[in-house]
Amino acid sequence: MIALISRRFIQLVLLLFGISFLVFGSMHLAPGDPATIIGGPTASDSDIAAIRDSLGLNDPFLVQYWDYLKNIFQGDFGYSYQTKQSVAEAIAIRFPNTLNLAIASMIVAVVIGVIAGIISALKQNSWLDVTSTVFALGGISIPNFWLGTILILVFAVNLQILPVGGLSAPFWTVEGMKQLILPAITLGTGSAAMIARMSRSSMLEVIKADYIRTARSKGVKEKTVIWIHALKNSMIPVITVIGLNFGFLLGGTIITEQVFAINGVGRLMIDAIAARDFPMVQGSVLLVATLFVLVNLIVDIVYVFIDPRISYD
Repeated sequence: MIALISRRFIQLVLLLFGISFLVFGSMHLAPGDPATIIGGPTASDSDIAAIRDSLGLNDPFLVQYWDYLKNIFQGDFGYSYQTKQSVAEAIAIRFPNTLNLAIASMIVAVVIGVIAGIISALKQNSWLDVTSTVFALGGISIPNFWLGTILILVFAVNLQILPVGGLSAPFWTVEGMKQLILPAITLGTGSAAMIARMSRSSMLEVIKADYIRTARSKGVKEKTVIWIHALKNSMIPVITVIGLNFGFLLGGTIITEQVFAINGVGRLMIDAIAARDFPMVQGSVLLVATLFVLVNLIVDIVYVFIDPRISYD
């Protein structure tokens, strides 16, 4: 286990180096000049030149990148070109909203996906199986922005039983939970569909195994066969999908945060990209990439507890 964590840590460092270089390079290749945006329409050429010099934008690309890396090693992710606020501080303020949304969406996805997948497998070729298949195809096909808009129109505008958007209240309060319901359903539907299909296929494979037939032949109750013997062994591929989807949810909240006016990291990233705010974009992407790798490491560790046959030594 220690060897696994050590290898993954080295991979994490190398991956973050690569991501930081790609993001840094792509932002500098993108059209538009941050100095012009910061200066505004009334800025003269000399003002823009002074801004570029103060930001170090006149230095060669590799020099700028090396300076950026040196600052990161010192825990300094830079300051926003727009607000002059520390990037780390700005992300720390917004990140709880993104994390709460991702966790709530993952809960929706796991509860709906696993239950639907298991029922679909146990009732193979029945109307429940067909319904689950249609739900999965719909969940994967429907765009988040469309689903979010429809949910707002139905539950917030017409029925007026849920708030339109925003996460102004703490998530552990009743009002905070109400504010999370619509965005969590919007973001979690696609993941629920994928988890449902994986749960179905994995459960179908397991319940046809010899040891399941042996348990049934010994007179073990069907509930025990399904929930104790079959479910645990069918969860390994499902957990893989859950881990990957949670990583994608952390980085995929951008559209949902825009639709529901949630001040999260995704929305912060969109505003930063539009303003060519290089430090803010780079800091946000590095955060999402780091969390994605850490989630996958946790998934690998969970494998060992689910199936003792798995060993990383």
